[in-house]
Amino acid sequence: MSPSPVGRPLRPRGKLLQEDARRHHRALLLQELFRGGPASRADLARSTGLTRVTVSDLVAELAGEGLLEELGAPAETRVGKPPTLVGVLSDATHIVAIDLSPDDRMRGAIVNLGGEVKARHELALAGATGVDAVALLHRLATELIALTDRPILGVGVGSPGVVDAAGTVVDAPNLGWSDEPLADGLRKALGLPVYVANDANTAVLGEHTFGEGNTDGGLMLLRVGIGVGAGLVLGGALLHGHRAAAGEIGHVVVDPDGERCACGRVGCLETLLAAPRLRQAMAADEAGADAVLRRAGEQLGAVLAPVVGTLNLHEVVLAGPAELLDGTLREAVDATIRARTMPVSGDHLVVRTSTLGDDVVLSGAAVLVLAGELGVS
Repeated sequence: MSPSPVGRPLRPRGKLLQEDARRHHRALLLQELFRGGPASRADLARSTGLTRVTVSDLVAELAGEGLLEELGAPAETRVGKPPTLVGVLSDATHIVAIDLSPDDRMRGAIVNLGGEVKARHELALAGATGVDAVALLHRLATELIALTDRPILGVGVGSPGVVDAAGTVVDAPNLGWSDEPLADGLRKALGLPVYVANDANTAVLGEHTFGEGNTDGGLMLLRVGIGVGAGLVLGGALLHGHRAAAGEIGHVVVDPDGERCACGRVGCLETLLAAPRLRQAMAADEAGADAVLRRAGEQLGAVLAPVVGTLNLHEVVLAGPAELLDGTLREAVDATIRARTMPVSGDHLVVRTSTLGDDVVLSGAAVLVLAGELGVS
C-alpha cells in the first residue's frame, strides 16, 4: 500500500535543547511525510529547512528502522534524473489504543501509523472500579498486544477524569480512581512506552489529526460517555489549563436542586448529559424521549455559549453515542448557542458530531503515542 498523507500537526511549543536536536530533526522530517505524503529528499530539505546531507542521513536511519521506504520516481517527472520518493510505512509498527470512556466496557484497538484500525477488542466493565478496573485495563492491553505480530510503538489510553502530564489519573469518580498512576503501572507491566490523557483531550487530538474539520479556528470537542468532558485545540495547540483540568465542563453545576453527581456536588452538567443518565431519563419517559434530548441540548448550549463567545470558537464537536447526540440534541445545542451569542461569534460556528464516530478516542490515543514517540501529530 502506498503511503499517504495523514493528519494535521499541532504547533510545536518550547525551546529546542541542543541535545534534542537530532530527535527534533527526525520529528520535522516525519511530520512532513505524515502531513504531505511521499516526497523526495530535495523536497524534504526545502520544506524542513534541513540540509540535504542531514535529510539523507535521517532517511537512511529511518529506513533502517523500517519506518520509511523508497517508492521510486513520481508518475510525472521533469527532464533529467527523476527524484526518488520516500514515504512512511504505515504498518511498520503498531499502536495499542484504549478508550475508557464508555459506561459499560473498555474498548481497545490495534492502530497503524496512518490511524487505520487493524484489530479490535473490548472487555465488559461489569461495574469494576478501583483496583478491579485497573486490573481489567491491564488485561485488555495484554490481550490487544497479542492481536498483532508487528512491533508495538507504544500504548495510548484515553481515560475519564483529570489526568496529569505524567499519566496519573488525579480524579476519575466514575471509575473510583484517585491519584492512580495508570501510565506508570502499565509501563512497568508491559515494558512499553505508555501515554495516558483525559478522554476528551484525547478525542480532540484524534479529531484534529485524523478528522475532517477546519483547524484554522478554535476547536472544542465535547465527549459524552460515562462522564462528560471537553477538549480544546486553540491556535494549533492543545489547551491543558491549570493543573491539567481544562475542559472539565461536566462538573459545572447547572441545577442546584438536581441529582447528586459522582464528584460529590449536586446538579452537575454530567448528571443530565452523561450517556447513562440520558438513557435513564429517556426510558422513564418514552413518549417524551425527544423532549428529554431537546432539554439536555438546550442546557448544554447554555453552558457552552459563554465559552464560544469568549474564545470565538469555529467548531464545537459532539462525540459519543450517535443515537443520543446527533439530531435533536445537537440541533438544540446549535440553536441555543446562536441565540445567546453575538452574530460575530455564532454566525459561522459549526456544531457537528465527530467525523470519526465511536473511534474518536481510539484515534486520539494513537496520536498520543505518535506525538510522544515520533514527534508527529
